Amino acid sequence: MFQKVLAGFGSGGAKVDARLLDRAVRPGGVLHGEVLLLGGQVDQEVDALGVTLLTRVETGDGGKTADLPVQTVRLADHETVRAGSQLRVPFEVHLPWETPVTTVFGKHLTGMAVGLQTNLDLAGAVVDPQDVDAVAVEPLPAQHRVLDAVSRLGFTFREAGMERDRLDGVDQQLPFLQEIAFGPSPAFERVFDRVVVTFLARPADVQVVLEVTKRVRVARGGGLGNRGQAFLGSFTVAHAAVGANWEQRLEGWLRQVAAPRGIFD
Repeated sequence: MFQKVLAGFGSGGAKVDARLLDRAVRPGGVLHGEVLLLGGQVDQEVDALGVTLLTRVETGDGGKTADLPVQTVRLADHETVRAGSQLRVPFEVHLPWETPVTTVFGKHLTGMAVGLQTNLDLAGAVVDPQDVDAVAVEPLPAQHRVLDAVSRLGFTFREAGMERDRLDGVDQQLPFLQEIAFGPSPAFERVFDRVVVTFLARPADVQVVLEVTKRVRVARGGGLGNRGQAFLGSFTVAHAAVGANWEQRLEGWLRQVAAPRGIFD
């Protein structure tokens, strides 16, 4: 997978190319690549060169989104790009464990965008970044096992996205989190609107947070109506425990949530 940023800068006409060496990477893993600086017609001074892993996040301001940094790596300082020369700079980006997933079995998750941006500062000028190379982030085995269990229970994937938010009572490292939304299975379609899965991965395990929106009947104007009520549940999946019967455990918790609780709940 070779994608070019190709940013011409200054009267010297030098260019910068970014190359990703990995087709896909997992949270907590390492993304390998290299940046190639191509000298132009004259020597040019580079004050700083780096790459930034970005993800598109909903900021909560009327549905607006922003590309926010997940990880930044500085690659070079005060380098000279000679006229007509090539300067190759390899890089490694260590992905945080909470890096969002963008693909499952090679299939893109609708709504997700993670990419790598090349940043270049020249002596006396900052070059605007041109393009962002898309990065495919596959789930960890534990994350994949949970998503598979949700699918096997009959829930259908709707969309995924990032929100600038924090969850109470969990050890969250990044200032935003991923939500993977599923439509209800036939067994729960009369009581659930949707189920949202959030992963908070760590070196030893993955904390899984489930948010279920339940249809609840309430008294309204002398009659009965429906409203959505959110229920949160969480559990931990060790990286070595992917073989457990998560379908049974998930279904058990979902049936507890689905149980009638009274019309004023």
